[in-house]
Amino acid sequence: MAARRAAKKSNVSKEELLEYYRQMLLIRRFEEKAGQLYGMGLIGGFCHLYIGQEAVVVGLEAAASEGDKLVTSYRDHGHMLACGMDPNGVMAELTGREGGYSKGKGGSMHMFSKEKHFYGGHGIVGAQVPIGAGLAFSDKYKGNDRVTFAYFGDGAANQGQVYETYNMAELWMLPVVFVIENNQYAMGTSVARSTKSPSLWERGAAYGIPGEEVDGMDVLAVKAAGEKAVAHCRAGKGPYILEVKTYRYRGHSMSDPAKYRTREEVQKMREQRDAIEHVREMLLSGGHAAEDDLKAIDKDIKAIVNASAEFSKTSPEPDVSELWTDIYAEL
Repeated sequence: MAARRAAKKSNVSKEELLEYYRQMLLIRRFEEKAGQLYGMGLIGGFCHLYIGQEAVVVGLEAAASEGDKLVTSYRDHGHMLACGMDPNGVMAELTGREGGYSKGKGGSMHMFSKEKHFYGGHGIVGAQVPIGAGLAFSDKYKGNDRVTFAYFGDGAANQGQVYETYNMAELWMLPVVFVIENNQYAMGTSVARSTKSPSLWERGAAYGIPGEEVDGMDVLAVKAAGEKAVAHCRAGKGPYILEVKTYRYRGHSMSDPAKYRTREEVQKMREQRDAIEHVREMLLSGGHAAEDDLKAIDKDIKAIVNASAEFSKTSPEPDVSELWTDIYAEL
């Protein structure tokens, strides 16, 4: 077996590190369960799992404040859980049940929570980027010191609407952090084959937008970069770009066999770069937790996920009358 990364010293408290571990593990176990339910035919349509990328959204949520907004693509379950949405409601929406966040009418790619400031996962590639700028424009207009995180992938980074949005965001100095979750394969084509200039964050320089590349398999590195980006936005300096280099272990969606890469490549990433294992090693080597403590956390997380799966199976189907609700926004 390949050697793992050496655990770095943590610059956060024991409580914070344990919380990041718990949040990432919740996302991992939830997505594993969602994959099982999909295989059983209980989840229909598309289902894009976040397994491997957990450190990205957990790290950035740790840098956010109450009231900050986020909007993302269709690979969105992890973002929902990280911002505090109820696993029961998320899983029930995946199975198309009344107890879901969109009352069973939206499924995996169409969930929202105004309460948690989550403005959806969007199925049209790159569509969430201008929406994120619009959310940031609203906050700037109101003068409420809020920041929006607009997540998109390396595939969407080649969309024209992204650069139109960059231009407007910098022109109007909008408080938006553009987060490129570069998992290196988009829908199934590597960055090396699809993108001439692989340093995606540097494209913002054409519009005067600063940014940086971040190790997306290190939750503390992501948090630190997020804090820098948020401070930039709150200071009224306009947008910021974070290209977070990460890796998804599963295919683009549940229907993708991922034959464009080798099993050995995926296994090497799991063994040497896994974000959850990295935090686990820091907890153990730093004396912040014992093996039994971490086993207890895993047991607790599994219970939460199993309960969400049971809820998603027992929640009733949406009534036909629901077809006519939530069509128009209330003014």
